[in-house]
Amino acid sequence: MGDNNIWSDEWDDTGEDWSGGGAKEKRLPNSERLGATVYELGPGHFVVYHFHHAGDELLIVLRGRPTLRTGDGERQLEEGAVVFFPVGPDGAHALKNETGEAVRYVMASTRSSPEVVEYPDLKKITAQARTGSQTGERLWLIHDVE
Repeated sequence: MGDNNIWSDEWDDTGEDWSGGGAKEKRLPNSERLGATVYELGPGHFVVYHFHHAGDELLIVLRGRPTLRTGDGERQLEEGAVVFFPVGPDGAHALKNETGEAVRYVMASTRSSPEVVEYPDLKKITAQARTGSQTGERLWLIHDVE
């Protein structure tokens, strides 16, 4: 298992950005059931509003003051804030950085496979798994709700 420093400025190659708004990331050591990733949102960057059907998530703000959107509205979080997002619509959330400084946070989650994620603002649903599908690749589908 490799070491990883949450304060270093070395970032993973993320490929397609499903955050929606330019997040940098570095995966921390993960197991089959528990995962954690450090993210950084530059000024003006965001994570699109979404919720999971299989995996709970836990947000820990390390640096900066991100704006959190949930079903209850928006609020700015302080450094050190910890927020739990359960599965289903009650756990829907988005983050954005409306400040002039970078926001850094850890998102820990249960790693469930398969997983279904809904993006209400985009009217999309994704289905994904770490296992292969009949396509020969791992399962990754995007469904347009409309």
